[in-house]
Amino acid sequence: MASTTAPCSFLRTSFLTVSYSQNILNRPHLHFPPTTSSSGRHSLVVEAKATTRREDRTARHSRIRKKVEGTTERPRLSVFRSNKHLYVQVIDDSKMHTLAAVSTMQKSISEGLDYSAGPTIEVAKKIGEAIAKSCLEKGITKVAFDRGGYPYHGRVEALADAAREHGLQF
Repeated sequence: MASTTAPCSFLRTSFLTVSYSQNILNRPHLHFPPTTSSSGRHSLVVEAKATTRREDRTARHSRIRKKVEGTTERPRLSVFRSNKHLYVQVIDDSKMHTLAAVSTMQKSISEGLDYSAGPTIEVAKKIGEAIAKSCLEKGITKVAFDRGGYPYHGRVEALADAAREHGLQF
C-alpha cells in the first residue's frame, strides 16, 4: 500500500492522508491538480470512478460463473438479454460445447411472436418452452441455471419458470 500526505484547506491547519491500493479498481480516487488556486492553496478534488450498467452486470456474471459450471450430466443454461432480443444456450463447460440454443432471432420463434419494442414476458415464456423442448429431444433433463448477471425477475424469471414447467430440472 502506498500513502500520500498533502495539505488541505479545511480549517487551514489540518492534513489529509490518503491510502490506496493498485489492485483495487472502481474505488474513489483523490486527485491533486498541479496548479494552485488563486489564493495560493492546493485545491482538493474527489472523483469516483463511475461504472456502467454493463460493467456491473459483467462483474455479477463473473461472480456467478465462479459458482455455476456446466458438466456433461448437468449443462449450464445461460441467458443473455438485449434490448431487442433474448438468447438462451445450454452449454457443456467441460467440453466447451453448446448443446442447444434458442433465441428470438430464429425465424421459427420470431414468426409466431408479435413484439416491436423488445422481448416481453410472454416472449420469454415461449423461449423457455422452446429451450425445454430442444433439451428434452437431446436427452437433457437437468441443467444449472445461469442468469447471466441479470436479476432473477421479469423476463429471466418467466423464461426459467416456463423451462421448468416443460420438463427441465434446475
